[in-house]
Amino acid sequence: MKSTRRREALCHSLTEEGLDAYLISGAENRRYLSGFTGSAGCLLISPKVAIIAVDFRYVEQAQLQAPQFDTLQIKGSMADWLPALASEYGIVKLGFEAQDISFATYRKLTETIHSDSSKLQLIPDEKLSNSLRAVKDEREVEILSRAAKLADDAIEYISSIIHPGMQEKEAAWEIEKFFREHGSESIPFDVIVGSGTNAAMPHARPTEKAIKEGEPIIIDIGARVDGYCSDLSRTLYLGVPDDRFNYIYGLVLRAQLTALNTIESGMSGKQADELARMVIEQDGYGEYFGHSLGHGVGLAGHEAPHLGATSTDILSNGMVFTVEPGIYLPQWGGVRIEDMAILKENRAELLTHAKK
Repeated sequence: MKSTRRREALCHSLTEEGLDAYLISGAENRRYLSGFTGSAGCLLISPKVAIIAVDFRYVEQAQLQAPQFDTLQIKGSMADWLPALASEYGIVKLGFEAQDISFATYRKLTETIHSDSSKLQLIPDEKLSNSLRAVKDEREVEILSRAAKLADDAIEYISSIIHPGMQEKEAAWEIEKFFREHGSESIPFDVIVGSGTNAAMPHARPTEKAIKEGEPIIIDIGARVDGYCSDLSRTLYLGVPDDRFNYIYGLVLRAQLTALNTIESGMSGKQADELARMVIEQDGYGEYFGHSLGHGVGLAGHEAPHLGATSTDILSNGMVFTVEPGIYLPQWGGVRIEDMAILKENRAELLTHAKK
């Protein structure tokens, strides 16, 4: 089974990192490693142990969805059961998802460990947990392609009905409704529709502002299929585009195509980011491209790899990520063009195909 192979790969990494076991608490990694889709629970994994710990609400679901794991019904906080469970299995060095465990939970755990004179050592980790899902298998790519196609279709739909006078909120609702009516699960992030000066905000929230002719309209959307996400942005314009829009749009498109055509396996996320950023900077708009070039997409809308100015992530075949340069000008608006791509045979291949 896939969950077994994935667990074995994690266990191999544990040995390399000198860890006895790993605690998985994040929803996406929990699902990835076990198949369990409940909203709460933890996995305790070692070369000898595979336990899914859930409260009363999820016992039957865990037994059904994660049959390769021993189900443990728990009560109370993590500090009430984890130290004793680790001691039972002789676990001393326990890695955990540093980005998921809150400081309050960590503090309570350490207080319990010290009061019990336990030998348990909590080892915070981001490296293993962030890299688990970075490379997709064929089944994952097939699902991601379906989610990408749904996003393509949604862009085509909204492009056909958007009109002057339609509120940003109305357009956002039409997109979300389209997703749900055409098979999407809950969307991975709130739909972004920003028109006119609102498009100068990369993550603008839809308002009651009426969309007008003669202004840029950034639309950023994503569907969710079998747990996997898509992420797609297009910039629309009602009426005949003026010279300024044509220039900014052409510059962003050129930056995106440069990156898509030259990203290759073995590059760092920083190097990939520089490919597009250099194009925009050379035209004097570098200060208006203030976010990273892209991010991984999978069970989470944002995951490894990170394509940004500080990223040391190394890109490899099978990784799925966005390429989304943008320029945002105060008092005018903005342009963002975003596609999902997969590294395949060392080159980027598009998964989204909406008209640009």
